[in-house]
Amino acid sequence: MNPAQLQKAMKKFGIQQQDIEAIRVIIETPDSNLVFENPSVARVSMGGQDSFQVVGEPVEQPKETGPAFTDEDVQTVSEQANVDPDKAKAALEKSEGDLAAAILELNGA
Repeated sequence: MNPAQLQKAMKKFGIQQQDIEAIRVIIETPDSNLVFENPSVARVSMGGQDSFQVVGEPVEQPKETGPAFTDEDVQTVSEQANVDPDKAKAALEKSEGDLAAAILELNGA
C-alpha cells in the first residue's frame, strides 16, 4: 500500500498521524534512562487518545543522582540548628533532604 492510500485508510478509521520534529526523547525508568538522539517521532490520534511512536536506537544511561537538597537548604539548616555547614549537610543527607528532620536531629529532639 502506498503512503497516500495508507493515509486515506487511516483517515477513514478516524486515525490521524502527525510527525514531530524531535531532537531527543528520554524515557525515565526506575533504574536508568533510555535516551533516543534524533529519533523519528509520530503522534497518532485515535478515538480521542494520543499515543506516540518513537523510532531510533536508544542509549541506556544510569540515573543521575544528586543531592535532594540545595545549598540554600544547607544554609537554612546550618542557621536554624546553629551548626557549621558540613554538619548541616550531613544531617540533610541522613534525612534525605527533609529540612525539618535535619534541624530536629541536630537539635537533639
